[in-house]
Order: sequence, then structure tokens, then C-alpha cells
Amino acid sequence: MRLLVRPDTVLRWHRDLVARRHAARSWPKRPGRPRTVRSIRALVLRLAAENPAWGYRRLHSELLVLGVKVAASTVWEILKEAGIPPAPERTSSTWANCLRSQADALLACDFFETVTLSGARLHVLAVIEHTNRRIRILGATAHPTASWVTQAAKNLAMDLEDAGRRARYMIRDRDGKFSELFDAVLKDAEIQVVFGGVRIPRMNSLMERWIQTCRRELLDRTLIWDQRHLLHALREFEKFYNDHRPHQGIANARPLCALPRPIDNPKQIARLDIRRTDRLGGLLHGYQHVA
Repeated sequence: MRLLVRPDTVLRWHRDLVARRHAARSWPKRPGRPRTVRSIRALVLRLAAENPAWGYRRLHSELLVLGVKVAASTVWEILKEAGIPPAPERTSSTWANCLRSQADALLACDFFETVTLSGARLHVLAVIEHTNRRIRILGATAHPTASWVTQAAKNLAMDLEDAGRRARYMIRDRDGKFSELFDAVLKDAEIQVVFGGVRIPRMNSLMERWIQTCRRELLDRTLIWDQRHLLHALREFEKFYNDHRPHQGIANARPLCALPRPIDNPKQIARLDIRRTDRLGGLLHGYQHVA
């Protein structure tokens, strides 16, 4: 019989085996560092998301203030495992973040067109508030002259003053219908005009989105007879939009009405009595509890 290994090799294997067994008995295995509690990991990720300029050491300091004792290296590892880059790479601004941070001071306006049954083309001017999505119909006309647009700006400035709204910026496109007097009126009201980019509708996305909603829910379902009929329909839709229609962009609240407290009483849920209110002959439906 021929052996494939030499005697020295077998003896070396035996010595290694004895040494490993001796080491295992002499040095008990120490447990590794336990995994960070899930709630702490979630808190670290939340703080990082809400504060892009905070590095791991700033996050670590905030945790200590909250009474959460973890190592700074642990915070760094949590961010690394989640794929969150260092603070300098997270602080780059986007248009969405910029507009969201300035929502309380932002207005946006735009013109859109509709056609009556007789073929007359009417131009509608509307303004939306970014912070609460409130819409304001400034008017509709077949001839948006400089004087008409200027008067619409004056009416807007007075409405904002009466409502106690302190807007600082107005986003608009470079449409020739907006005259220099329009911008001058807003400037007197301490509202700075911000121009959108050429053929970049996303820079005025809230206004563009509302125009789509107005067309889909009102104008595409209504035969407009004349300017008077159009203004009536737009006023009704404005009231419906501001008072009844929920908006996902503001957590399903309404522009002029906050969300009510949820009904958690089983008896009240069992006795739900909901009444429907109609606008424009049943084109728009609103719902509310019967008193």
C-alpha cells in the first residue's frame, strides 16, 4: 500500500489540531458587538433624512442630547449600511426641496385657454398658493390687455392683504400677456416675480397640475356658453376646490379646512349618516356628516 502523504505531514496536521483545541479551551470565545436596537437605527436614519447637512458626528451629538448613548462609529456604520452618503454630498439642493422650504412665501400664476360653444377663445388667469394649495381665479377675458392684467394684479394684492397673507415671490412664465405693470404692482406689494425657464413647465408644476385638474374635472365635462357662464363655473369650482376637495400634497387636507379628527367610536361609525351636496347641477359632489 502506498501512502499519498509523508509522515512529517501527518504529524504536522496532528500538532495543528492539538494546538487549535488547546487555544479554544484556553481562550473562551467572546461575543461580538450586539446589533444596534432597531428603534435607534430608525432614529438615526430619520435625523439624517430631515437634516441633510448633519454629518455623523453632529447626528451623534443630537442623540446624546436625546439621552441615546451610542458610539459615533456606530452612527457612521448605520449611515454606511443604509447607503447614505456623507453630509457634503447630501446638502446639494433640488428644485423640489427649494420650493418646499419656501412654500409659505410662494405664489404661482398662469394663463390657460378654453373655447365656448360659439368658438370664442377665452383666457383665464389663476393663482395658487404653494403652502396650502388655495386657488384664486383672477378672471377670464377674450382680450387679456395690459390694463386688464394690471387690474387683476391689483385685485390679487388686495385679496392677499385682506386675508393676511404675506407672499414674497410669484412664479410665472414669460408669456407676453404679463405686462410690465403687472410686475410693478406686485413689486409695490413687496412680491418679487420669479421667471420660469423656457419650456420647463416643471418649474411651475403646481400651477400646471391645477390647470390639468380644472380641465379634467370641469372644463372637459361642461359646455361653456359664454364668458359669464365660464366665470360662474370657475367660481363654483374654486369654492369646491378650496373647501371640499382633498389634496395629497398637503396630507389629504383641504386648502381652507384642516382634516377632522378620525372617528374612533364604534357606535359613531355604525351610525354614519353622510349627505351629498351638489354643485353645477351635480357635476361636482361634496360630502359631509348630517348634523
